[in-house]
Amino acid sequence: MKLTSYVGPDGRESFGIVTGSIDKPEGIIDLGARYASLRDLLADAEGMAFARSQQDATPTSSFADAKLLPVVTKPDKILCVGVNFASHVKETGRETPTKPMIFMRYAESQVGANQDLLCPKVSEKFDYEGELAVIIGKRCRYVPEDKALDYVAGYACYNDGSVRDWQKHSQQFGPGKNFPQTGALGPWMVTSDELTDISAQSLKTRLNGQEVQTATLDDLIFDVPALVAYCSSFITLEPGDVIICGTTGGVGAFHQPPLWMKAGDTVEVEISGIGILRNGVVKEADDFAIL
Repeated sequence: MKLTSYVGPDGRESFGIVTGSIDKPEGIIDLGARYASLRDLLADAEGMAFARSQQDATPTSSFADAKLLPVVTKPDKILCVGVNFASHVKETGRETPTKPMIFMRYAESQVGANQDLLCPKVSEKFDYEGELAVIIGKRCRYVPEDKALDYVAGYACYNDGSVRDWQKHSQQFGPGKNFPQTGALGPWMVTSDELTDISAQSLKTRLNGQEVQTATLDDLIFDVPALVAYCSSFITLEPGDVIICGTTGGVGAFHQPPLWMKAGDTVEVEISGIGILRNGVVKEADDFAIL
């Protein structure tokens, strides 16, 4: 089952079930009459059962007519993992981490599929990072690794767009990861029952049609169960929380010369079994300010 959040042709924000295949989505079965958001559905112990009961209903709108929002529009937490693919560790020259490197994103830094990423006016070093997003389905704390997947609602694609010079102002990644409209989450969440072995899936990133990243998810240093267990140890995970698992080798910063995203570009993150997250890129206006 594929679940997404969107704005319909009538301007109303909602969420629902995407019909059709991941290669050819067709319609959306709206679930907004019963739950205010996907996060609210996940928070209800009966929510996923209700959603599955609606899979054969008639779509209420065309997928093509929907403006897609981040799959979870207002997650309580977005936990990002740095340097978590062996291939990315190699290209950075870092030591292999012994514990996950965690930093935070904020919901207002995200857009949905088919929406433009925004290169800030204060930087020309806007980088792509294709990643797997894990969406938590049940409240949990201190989950052991062998039980961790029981708390995963599903998976989505993520582009953890990085403003590299701001990321490197200090040892803290936060500033370079939280400019408005620099991250993208979508186009939908595929429920975990359809991806019983997430480590077998492949991830690719394309910039203007050129493949710039490729890996299988078994190259993760800390896999999904390990990340859920670790994160749930230092914080209580809530339904709708998102864990971004880290990017593979091939980021723009390590191309020679560096390959930065710029206005007019199109970037795609594709994960097998999930789909393609596609976004354009625009440049922030030089005179933009909120005073």
